[in-house]
Amino acid sequence: MSGGIYSALSGMQVRMDDLDRVASDLANVGTSGYKGDRLAVAAAERERFGRELDSAIDVMAGERRVDLRGGVIGTTGRDLDAAIEGDGFFVIQTPSGERYTRDGAFLRRGDGVLTTRDGNPVAGDKGEIHLTGNDTVKIAQDGTVREGERVAGRLKLVRFESATDIERESGARFRAKPDVAPAATEARVIGGSLEAANVTVVDRMATIVEISRAFEGLQRGISVLSNDIDGRAISELGRR
Repeated sequence: MSGGIYSALSGMQVRMDDLDRVASDLANVGTSGYKGDRLAVAAAERERFGRELDSAIDVMAGERRVDLRGGVIGTTGRDLDAAIEGDGFFVIQTPSGERYTRDGAFLRRGDGVLTTRDGNPVAGDKGEIHLTGNDTVKIAQDGTVREGERVAGRLKLVRFESATDIERESGARFRAKPDVAPAATEARVIGGSLEAANVTVVDRMATIVEISRAFEGLQRGISVLSNDIDGRAISELGRR
């Protein structure tokens, strides 16, 4: 088989992997604080085992990286909503340890603890943040949470040096990679607002069209290469 066919087949596999990435983005277009993924492509040379396959270089999907560009921040008017302007994440406590998110659609749990939508406590700089539910909540730019005149706590904010320091756990929730520790950040918190996902339906539909065209082009390339090989084989056998 021609080395070019191997390269084209591996290229088609990469496009299929890319479709999975885009599908995930589309499913989370409405998720506050969601960050899309970027997919790198790398070359993986085969071991040499024949002159015809010396040029058979596989194309493979590289490491996915989180696209940390900010989404549009919109006002909701809801007391417990918060958005981060700048580089940073809210810290949440989960049974598996600290996790990080830009989704600031917080809730007050039955016991008064400030939590994420899925019930995980939002970390303050001195532990969990407790609300009584008896007064209006205001979230200041430095992350201080006030309930009436009472300071309930201050949101813990951290940042990472690089998008390669974190990996997606689910939706808008991330975890730090092994041996990576987040740093403090001076990011600004905007109360009564949420950050939209940094992906849009229009953008991702355009990406799907690009992927489909590339896939079809590789299919045509395989067809041409296969016909060329078959034609040469028939021609050579016909001379014997």
